[in-house]
Amino acid sequence: MSNHYYNAEDLGKFGNIGAYQKEMADKFFGWYGEVFKDSALSAKEKSLIALAVAHAVQCPYCIDAYSSDAYEKGYSEAQMMEAVHVASAIKGGAVLVHGVQMMNKVKEIAM
Repeated sequence: MSNHYYNAEDLGKFGNIGAYQKEMADKFFGWYGEVFKDSALSAKEKSLIALAVAHAVQCPYCIDAYSSDAYEKGYSEAQMMEAVHVASAIKGGAVLVHGVQMMNKVKEIAM
């Protein structure tokens, strides 16, 4: 399949999102840059967090970007995969805990 919805080349065009709304894009990129600076957490730690979140929100562009970034910042494949498993466990748990809502509703309508 040669055509698909996500094109890896589009990640390189991310900076162009300001074409239709420069002021908002500038604010976003300024904030984004501040978020990923060393502070209470290191830029390296933030990269691994971003990799896990990228998987949880299932953004292929973010997965590509933060797989490269985390690897370049010195994380091993095993560490990166463990972060993916953490994200998966949290997302899976979130799905399951919402089962309580279903159980409550079924109890309500079954009465």
